[in-house]
Amino acid sequence: MTINPQDHAYPDIYKLMIGAIVPRPIAFVSSLSPDGIRNLAPFSFFTGISANPPVICFCPMIRLSDGARKDTIRNIEATGEFVVNVVLESFAPQMNVCATEFPPEVDEFEKSGLTPIHSDLVKPPRVKESLVNMECRLFQIVNVSSKPLGGSIVLGEILLFHVWEELFDNFKIDPDRLKPIGRMGGPTFTRTTDRFDMLRVREADLKK
Repeated sequence: MTINPQDHAYPDIYKLMIGAIVPRPIAFVSSLSPDGIRNLAPFSFFTGISANPPVICFCPMIRLSDGARKDTIRNIEATGEFVVNVVLESFAPQMNVCATEFPPEVDEFEKSGLTPIHSDLVKPPRVKESLVNMECRLFQIVNVSSKPLGGSIVLGEILLFHVWEELFDNFKIDPDRLKPIGRMGGPTFTRTTDRFDMLRVREADLKK
C-alpha cells in the first residue's frame, strides 16, 4: 500500500505516524508561566539532538480540539526554561492525567499528585518521582506549521542532569532500575523489559 498524505485527512495521517514511529520515548516537560503557574505535560515526539553541547528536542503540536497552541510552548517562549523528566512505569497513571487539556491556570502537579521539587539552575520544578531530570535552557524554536496537528520543534540545551545514584555507573544508566515507558499508537504504551544486544559491526569483520 502506498499512501500520499495529500490525499487523506490530517487526523488519519497523524494516526499513521504515531502507529509507525514506535516506540517513542516520552518527554515529561515541566514549565512555568510568566505568572508562576506550574505546568506539566507529556510529549512523545522527543529525542536527543547533540551531545556537544547536550541538546534535546520535543515537538508540541497544535491542539486538534480548538486549534490552540499548548501551554508548554507558550511558557517556554516567555521564560526560556524547562525541565524534561523521564517517565517511569511507577507513575504512568499520573503522567496520563497530565495529558488532559487543562486550562492554563491549572497546575498539573496538583491535579496529578506528582511532587514538584526545586531545580538548581532553572525556575521550573523537577518531578521528584522521576529518576532522571534534565534542566534545560531554550536553544531554539522552529515553527513548522500553525495548522491543527501542526507542530514546532523546541530545542533545549541541557544545563544540568539529575540522575538517581543507583542507576548510574560510569555514565551508563541501568535500564532495569530505571524502568522507563514508551509510547505506541493510540492509548497503547510499552515497557522496555524485552531487550537484546547487538555490537556495532566493523567493516573489517564483514565477509567479502
